[in-house]
Amino acid sequence: MRALWSDESRFAAWLEVELLACEAWAELGRIPPEALECIKKKASFSVERIRELEQDLRHDVVAFTTNLAENIGPESRFVHMGLTSSDVADTALSVLLVRAGSLILDALQELLHALEIRALEHRQTVIIGRTHGIHAEPTSLGLKFLLWREEMLRNKKRLEDAIEGVRAGKISGAVGTYAHTGLFIEKYVCEKLYLRPARISTQILQRDRHAAYIAAIAIAGATIEKIATEVRGLQRTEIREMEEPFGKKQKGSSAMPHKRNPVVCEQLCGLARVLRSNLIAVLENIALWHERDISHSSVERIILPDSTTLLHYMLKKITWVIQEIVIHHEAIRENLEKTRGLLFSQKVMLALVEKGLAREAAYAIIQRNAMKSLQDNTTLRENLLSDPEFKSLINPSELDAIMDYRSFLSCVDDIFKNCGLEVEEG
Repeated sequence: MRALWSDESRFAAWLEVELLACEAWAELGRIPPEALECIKKKASFSVERIRELEQDLRHDVVAFTTNLAENIGPESRFVHMGLTSSDVADTALSVLLVRAGSLILDALQELLHALEIRALEHRQTVIIGRTHGIHAEPTSLGLKFLLWREEMLRNKKRLEDAIEGVRAGKISGAVGTYAHTGLFIEKYVCEKLYLRPARISTQILQRDRHAAYIAAIAIAGATIEKIATEVRGLQRTEIREMEEPFGKKQKGSSAMPHKRNPVVCEQLCGLARVLRSNLIAVLENIALWHERDISHSSVERIILPDSTTLLHYMLKKITWVIQEIVIHHEAIRENLEKTRGLLFSQKVMLALVEKGLAREAAYAIIQRNAMKSLQDNTTLRENLLSDPEFKSLINPSELDAIMDYRSFLSCVDDIFKNCGLEVEEG
């Protein structure tokens, strides 16, 4: 990804556009075949020379075409014929954005595969679910990974749509009228670059395309932050159900040798903020003066390479976290039992309702015994079996059947099937 956004790569993309435009002109008979052959043979650039020229010319595309002319010779008069700078720069930018998107999608696919493996592996691993940060009811650890996979599939679709949105080129001139080129040049160049000609443009491609692209990147980054935040939360000392990988030679603190901090996940949460801030900038690039100003250009030179590179890096890092994540099964079990059975409160209440008790009455029985458990550090089971009203309706063996952790996972396989993952029976 870093190489894709280098000056060498950017100028190479510009050269692709320029040469294809020359080919198109040759198709129309406006460039002699021998001149086209010379252009294609001699066209080359030097990043250092372009930078040197730009110091005086104060225009990067002019510096680029000047350097081409130095290398091509007299036939360079046919290069950039009828084009404006943005015909080259914007069309080439679309090529780079599509290529960057392809790298991002490859990295995202690796993450999807890692999440699928973890989801299936922990499909029947019972873990406490939390709402408001408080113990609620048991869930499946596999469902956490499956949820993230499903969200990443939506991110994949958003990114694919956004990539198609920027898969557009324009060779329409200074204000988008094709006055000096006609439509054939644009059609030819775009087809060769696997782009679509913009149906209408000004001097530039409209920046809502780029805004949608960065929005999809920012949302994908937010999902990575969501995953990283959950890992960080579950790595807390008081919970410690899972943690990000920690290397054998890694140090967690300069002062405290015992520390194993979730530094990678913390970094990912911070980088997601950068992606969101870049989204604000790209949204502000949509409104420009008349047929174009260049207030967007300086912004894009930072946020487009940075955002694509950051998301690619973040995908690689969170994939590594998922692949190597450490699961502490003993802590998971201890946490399940931390409330001494209170997590079964709804199941027991519903069992009382099935016995014919009104819901309000059933709720009152469970609540008073649950509060007693919290106050006295006793189990919900022993309190219920000491409650005459409860004992008259449900016996100990029935209660034991109700208080089965695995009963909470009876529909997990169906959820997996809903998400397109088949599970082996048994």
